[in-house]
Amino acid sequence: MYELEEKGYFYLLLVIPALTVLFLYIQYWKKKKQREFGDLELIKKLSPEKSTFKSVLKLTLVLLGLTFLIIGLVNPKIGTKLETVKREGIDIIFAVDVSKSMLAEDVAPNRLEKSKQLVSQIINQLGSDRIGIIAYSGSAFPVLPITSDYSVAKMFLQGMNPGIVSSQGTSIDEAINLASTFVDKKDKTNKLLIIISDGEDHSDNAEDAAEEAKKLGLKIITIGVGTEKGGTIPLKRNGVVESFQRDQNNEVVITKRSSEVLKTIAKSTKGGYVDGNSTKAVLDYIKNALDNIEKTEFESTQMADFKSQFQWFLAFGFFVLFIDIFLLEKKTKWVRKMNLFNEEKR
Repeated sequence: MYELEEKGYFYLLLVIPALTVLFLYIQYWKKKKQREFGDLELIKKLSPEKSTFKSVLKLTLVLLGLTFLIIGLVNPKIGTKLETVKREGIDIIFAVDVSKSMLAEDVAPNRLEKSKQLVSQIINQLGSDRIGIIAYSGSAFPVLPITSDYSVAKMFLQGMNPGIVSSQGTSIDEAINLASTFVDKKDKTNKLLIIISDGEDHSDNAEDAAEEAKKLGLKIITIGVGTEKGGTIPLKRNGVVESFQRDQNNEVVITKRSSEVLKTIAKSTKGGYVDGNSTKAVLDYIKNALDNIEKTEFESTQMADFKSQFQWFLAFGFFVLFIDIFLLEKKTKWVRKMNLFNEEKR
């Protein structure tokens, strides 16, 4: 395993083809001027020590040296050993509602962005727990399987939007059923499902799904985002509001948070409900809940002890450039006698 510390320096490699093109142009220009001056064969006889191969060799050494220097600036790091790390924690599955109603702006900047902020803040306060992410609306979609890589989780989280799930509507039972597939009966690690939603549910099976999840040992905490007063659903293009979501009667839709639905789901698994409009309240509630869940020891294998290798690339790069300084463009005597490159006509 390896990692690259300063990948931005790779852009400097563009100088390699630029120098190559410049070298070829100069060679072309020299040939053109030599033809204007006189016969090429005569010119070769007048400068018998001139080596075309040496010019190419010097360019090759310069390009090779520069390449190694640039790689040295990137600072490759190589992992020297695998470590099995024992950790204690639980598996947390985030189910984020990405239905169109989550675009309502009754909380800033909108319900969906608020939900993603809450998940990100919760992740920031986790220790050694593993996490997974589900997106759902009319159906559920596994965004990220159980992992301990929080940075990857945040990256996938930011890409979530109503477009990633084709079926619109809101079916919380779909999210609970999918989360249940994350549960391995052989794995004794405790599981927690955190549902972030405005509570609008277009199915009647959420409570039944929660009861089934409870049998698998899956505890559910629900976070309600939005207001009881509700708000409209803006339809935007390039960040500009063009219209608002309308129903079949061409009336502007007012979407409201349904806290009771979320409370009922959480109660089914002896979990809890928290108002998601207050970030502090959510973080405090989740922290307290995690403190009261028994942690399970699990193992994870990871590459450890990464060591910088830049010094080898810099040393070799300077060494090659040092050789190039003392490499003359005239023919080497013993090479000339062997005529390896057909530079001598017999």
